[in-house]
Amino acid sequence: MQQTIRQNSDLMIRQYSNTILLLGSIALGMSTTSFAQNTIQHYKTLPLKQSLTAEFALSYDQPEIAVHNYKQLALHSESTIAKQRALDVALEANNFNAALAIAMHWVQQDPTDVPALFYLTHISLKAHKYELTATTLDKILSIDSDADLAEILTGISPDNPHDREVLLHTLRNSRARENPSILVLISSLEAQNNDLPQALKDVQKALKKRPNVTSFILLKASLLETSGNEKATEAWYAKSIQSHRYNYEVRLAEAKYLIRVGQAELALKKLQAIARIWPSSDEAKFIAGLTSIDLKRYSLAENFLLQLKNSQQYQNEANYYLAINAERKQHYETAMAYYRLVDGSLYTVSRRNLISIFDKINRLSDALRFLTQERVNYPQYASFLYQLQADILKKMQNKPAAIELLNEAIQNLPDDPDLIYAQVLLLNPYEDKTLLEKDLDRLLEIDPDSPTYLNAYAYTLALQNRRLSDAREYAEKAINNAPDQAAILDTYGYIAFLQNDFKTAIPVLEKAYLFNNSPNTAIRLARALYLNNEGKRFNTLLQELLIDFPENKDIQQLQTLMLPQQ
Repeated sequence: MQQTIRQNSDLMIRQYSNTILLLGSIALGMSTTSFAQNTIQHYKTLPLKQSLTAEFALSYDQPEIAVHNYKQLALHSESTIAKQRALDVALEANNFNAALAIAMHWVQQDPTDVPALFYLTHISLKAHKYELTATTLDKILSIDSDADLAEILTGISPDNPHDREVLLHTLRNSRARENPSILVLISSLEAQNNDLPQALKDVQKALKKRPNVTSFILLKASLLETSGNEKATEAWYAKSIQSHRYNYEVRLAEAKYLIRVGQAELALKKLQAIARIWPSSDEAKFIAGLTSIDLKRYSLAENFLLQLKNSQQYQNEANYYLAINAERKQHYETAMAYYRLVDGSLYTVSRRNLISIFDKINRLSDALRFLTQERVNYPQYASFLYQLQADILKKMQNKPAAIELLNEAIQNLPDDPDLIYAQVLLLNPYEDKTLLEKDLDRLLEIDPDSPTYLNAYAYTLALQNRRLSDAREYAEKAINNAPDQAAILDTYGYIAFLQNDFKTAIPVLEKAYLFNNSPNTAIRLARALYLNNEGKRFNTLLQELLIDFPENKDIQQLQTLMLPQQ
């Protein structure tokens, strides 16, 4: 707790230190003459008040107030830091109009300020102001003809086909069109429009001017791969690596490409070479470890992954795949030890795999005790762990204990829908009506539009054959939210069947059966056809079901309803 308080305190100190530095910059940028001319007439508030108001607004998740204050500050200040901070805040809030106004004011103040021009180009591109983008690019290149424009353009390619065409036309007619970074952007836009031959020509022009730029090399490789020309892609990687032997990114990209095209053995050799040249290359070692597992080279996989046990980025992944590696070798105790070390995004899947091993070696009671301790060690995963324990108890044929455990869990976490739903799945619709209805009502309070919860309620009422109008309403709402889910269609068809609405039930159940191929759905459909006097269709369906599900006793019983052929 004390450490958390210190961290929060440090964060606040840094935040206010940044604000003070900003204010110092503003103060230095403002002459004493401007104060003598009564600054307050020019500002609604003093810079100190505006900046503090903006920062406090950000702290309280009120970006509009922060943007407004910083915009006013930037427009009435010569401080570069103030303008940069104002732009950052406006961009984080996706307020492109404010950002554009600040950037244009900055350029008007100093038309030769290259950072200001870079900002304006970047923002105008994000705001789809393509003419302004081209004009500003021309200004940058008139100041520095070799300017690297890649940072401006990163990740801003428009998704809309019309916007892409407008931007392409604008860039092709701009003075900046021969700039390598612009050529690469044009190439990327052409590739998105599936004009791969022209895209390759343009990236090649960029490479002639800047043959050593890694992103250009990789873009050409990506275009060749997308075109499906495997030989050309391999040849380009070989040529690039020959020219740039110590370019880590290009060599790693080649190894990843070889894995994608099914050349895992060759990729592994390349990865081993990379690991020798760059011994601290964690990503290469990690991919080499996974590739070794796929190739059943378990000792080599272990060697690579053990080197990552202290890696800040790959530690969890290394432990997880070391466990996978040990499990495939049937070294179950070792696998369980590694799974226990896994945290973060792989925590849940690692614990599921761990419980699977407990089950495999007939130690489910030990698994229950382990999960109880895990709830103490990892309270943030309590809901997940309770559900795992309930699954184990169900597997051990102890459903009452599973329900009792989930009751305890729901008391501790009363607003957790996953726990409530887990209990719903265990309750008997005939014997546990009161608790089941309570749980279902609570689920719809938490998420009234959830197709899963609506369907659960509708199906429960259908099984109980009561409140069918409510059940139908829930099922219809679920279908509106998830129109092609087989389980929901099955429920809706079943309810319509119980209401003798066969015109609705038959097409809905047909669609559900098409999706799920479930004998239960098929039986409902067959009964609906029979009761709707569609004997020929009933006979045809029943013959198919007897072939597809020859051991199903309920389907066999339908033969007593079969009508004689005309």
